[in-house]
Order: sequence, then structure tokens, then C-alpha cells
Amino acid sequence: MIKITFLGTSDAIPSKNRNHTAILLNYENENILVDCGEGTQRQFRKAGLNPLKITRLLITHWHGDHVLGIPGLMQTLAFSGYDKTLFIYGPKGTKKYIKELTDAFLFSGKLKMEIKEIEKGKFIDEKDFYIEAEKMTHGCPTLAYNFVKKGKLRIDKSKLKKYKIAEGVHLQKLKLGKDIIYNGKNYKAKDLTYTAEGNKISFVLDTLFNEKITTFVKESDLLIIESSFADEEKEKAKEHLHLTSKQAGEIAKKAKVKKLIITHISQRYENKLDKILNQSKKVFRNSFLARDLEGFEIK
Repeated sequence: MIKITFLGTSDAIPSKNRNHTAILLNYENENILVDCGEGTQRQFRKAGLNPLKITRLLITHWHGDHVLGIPGLMQTLAFSGYDKTLFIYGPKGTKKYIKELTDAFLFSGKLKMEIKEIEKGKFIDEKDFYIEAEKMTHGCPTLAYNFVKKGKLRIDKSKLKKYKIAEGVHLQKLKLGKDIIYNGKNYKAKDLTYTAEGNKISFVLDTLFNEKITTFVKESDLLIIESSFADEEKEKAKEHLHLTSKQAGEIAKKAKVKKLIITHISQRYENKLDKILNQSKKVFRNSFLARDLEGFEIK
């Protein structure tokens, strides 16, 4: 199961109900934080989550509302006995900016970090999942991310029953996709197994509309995307290199995603949230609005 927790859903200026951007993805032993806006570590506490379980930090870009929570988080991890390596990934300049952050205050304690600068493509490839990036357009090096849980080879128990194949060590070969011999008869793995579908979660935070988005997020189970402006302010959105809620819906529809969650909501719409959501829903019915500390699960 994959769980998404929205720790912050505002844009550049937080509101009473929305903290700066941060999203936590939990999958088995992985706790992957996407961006870390100011106040993120307090949001962890409010959500009943332990920041010491963070395994990776993905940075979309280096605007303040997406990264100013990093120094405080780093200090808390160091003070609290964080005993893992914190893997940090981000666009070009990330190594320089992390160093400047730690140089800007009197950092205490020890924190083991490994920092990698990413351009595009797959940069993490584990047994059960991979993560890939694509360049976005936001006036500074900016990335979108896909977390992809790989499909798994499963044994079709109905086929075992049909061919009267009993449980046993021979099934270990099937799990590896290898043919077997049972009671003197050959059975092909492809006839006794199937590949269970994986899952794809896409994060698109802060970007001007561009054709790469649709291709990158194609057929995602969950598309999390910024919607900083209403449709009637699309020219202002273009000027500030952001998306509108209607554009988010259009991207989701064209990319054939299953579910869309819009986030990075401007404080100007704090009392007009239905308006933002409805503009997306008119284009893509399965649209939802992210709210701080809210969670979503994908099984």
C-alpha cells in the first residue's frame, strides 16, 4: 500500500489553514518527503508522524516556499539521533544550496547526507519501485517526479487448480518466471502466472503549462499537481510560470490519469476553494482538493 500525506498545500504565502508545500509518500520502509516548506517539521507532529523515519528528500526547485523547512528539519534529525543516511535529490544547484543553508546557521550535531543532482530520467531503481524525473518550466531548474511501484509476477492459483499442481518448492521457480516440470510434465511459467499491475504517483509542483507534463504523468494512478490560479487569471498564471486549476484538469484528462489532486493553492482563494475545485472537475470529474494533514491511500 502507498500512503500520501499532505503536510502543506499553500503557495508562496501560507494561510491560516494551509502550510507551505510538503508531501510525504510512505511505501513499506520508505518515507519519501517531496519538498520541505517552512513549518514542515511541526506538520509532522500534527499528523502524528515521526520525521526520524524519513528516508529520502526530493526537491522540486529552490524557491523558498518549497525548501525553507530544510534547515530546521536537518537540525531536528541531528539532535534526535537520526541514524540513517538522508538521501537528498534535487535539480542543478542542490549541492551548493544545501551547503549554503548549513553555512548560514550554527548547525549542531552530526547528520549523514548524500546529495545527488538530477536532470531527468530514472535516478532510483529499487527491487519494488523506481523514481524518475522530468524538467519543468518555472524560471529556475525545476523537476517533476514519478514514483512507480513495479508490477509483480503472481502465480495464478486457478491455473494450479486446473492442472492439479500442488503447493511445493517447485512454485519458487514460477515466482521467478521460470518454467517447471511437475509429475513429469512441462509447464511454461507464462501459462501459470500473471503480472499484477503496479502503481504510479506523479508530483508536478510549480511549472508553466508545457507538453512534457502530459507525457510524463500518462496513466498515473494519482496525479498531484499545482493549481495556483483560477482560470480567469490564466494570463497571470502564465506570467508567474504557474498552472490554473482548469489546466490541471485538462492535463489529467489528456494523460488518462485515474485521480487528480490539486494543491499549492493561493491564499487569495481561501474562501473560494469550491471555485478552484469545480473548474478542474468540469474538465476532469475525478478531481480533488488537497488539504493540510489529509491522507490518501493506494492499494
